[in-house]
Amino acid sequence: MYTFKVQDMTCGGCAASIRKAVSNVTGVTTVTADPQTKDVVVEAHADVSRDTVVAAINAAGFSEITIVEANR
Repeated sequence: MYTFKVQDMTCGGCAASIRKAVSNVTGVTTVTADPQTKDVVVEAHADVSRDTVVAAINAAGFSEITIVEANR
């Protein structure tokens, strides 16, 4: 599981964009994104790297990403 803070996620539309982008990564099983807390929590198979998830969030148009936790 990975937990990120995405500071430039400001609304429900932002959260939906992040959920959609990260859900499209092969091996991701669950994505939650909360614009109130700025938290994005991703559960994925062991072969999904943190960098792959960050790249998906970047591709959705977000760049202010901090890694909070990576449980592997």
